[in-house]
Amino acid sequence: MRIVSLIPSGTEIVCALGYQECLVGISHECDFPLEIQDLPVCTKPRLNFNVSSLEIDKSVKSLLQNSLSIYAINENVLKDLKPDLIITQSQCDVCAVSLKDVKLALKKIGLDSKIISLQPQKLCDIWEDIKLIAKSIGIAEKGLELTSQIMDDIENLKSSQNLKSSPTIACVEWINPLMFAGNWVPEMVEIASGKDLFGRVGMHSDWSTYDILFENDPEKIILMPCGYNIRKTIEEIGAIIDMPNWKNLKAVKNKNVFITDGNQYFNRPGPRILDSIKILIEIISNQKRDFGFKGKGWEKFSN
Repeated sequence: MRIVSLIPSGTEIVCALGYQECLVGISHECDFPLEIQDLPVCTKPRLNFNVSSLEIDKSVKSLLQNSLSIYAINENVLKDLKPDLIITQSQCDVCAVSLKDVKLALKKIGLDSKIISLQPQKLCDIWEDIKLIAKSIGIAEKGLELTSQIMDDIENLKSSQNLKSSPTIACVEWINPLMFAGNWVPEMVEIASGKDLFGRVGMHSDWSTYDILFENDPEKIILMPCGYNIRKTIEEIGAIIDMPNWKNLKAVKNKNVFITDGNQYFNRPGPRILDSIKILIEIISNQKRDFGFKGKGWEKFSN
């Protein structure tokens, strides 16, 4: 089977199932595991992401208001690859190439590839997506095994928590304008023994204002901007710390502001969601654990 994955989580799921050799093409955002990075790239962005979060937000909204897609499909590459299966998404116009764009591209180049469109909103949806991809490849049993292992690991993590109370948490998915993380993030915060003040389980991330953040005054603030690594978030955080009320927040006074790699972890609804939960456990418990996940997932911010 020849598989093209146009979304990083789909790529990671295929690889976690042990079928990396079937991948023949990826998106411009797919970068894990490292072994897939030399595969043909089938998409590209229509805007510059090397600018501030506010400028990105304005560009994204401008494209969407004009009914334009944020990403373009390299139709010639896709035609040459002749995939049997294409994995994309229909959850968010900003996350990756949309189902509609894939259908239009296939019609234009005359391919009849099977399309899987992922649309996870909760943790259980992520498990179902893993099983769906496995079934489409013809390895349904492997999908069941992988999801069962992840869920067992999560239950073990739950039972290992012994916090006496649940600190209040703000999970920030975009810095300027402010957006609080929704979908599966509030579930993960609860697993890690925290209380998410703003996110709603199974609901899209919400735009908000910093006045709301200051009014609710969470005990911990966790920055996990979509598509941003730790370095990029540190570059952007100046938009917050210069606000007059920032230093009055409990989280700031107690040095409980944390920066995570939102790109690699929290915003990829695939197998590494388990690592995202481990990161939250370390942050919420204020204790480093020997979880063994690769890469620097988070650091404490000090201003």
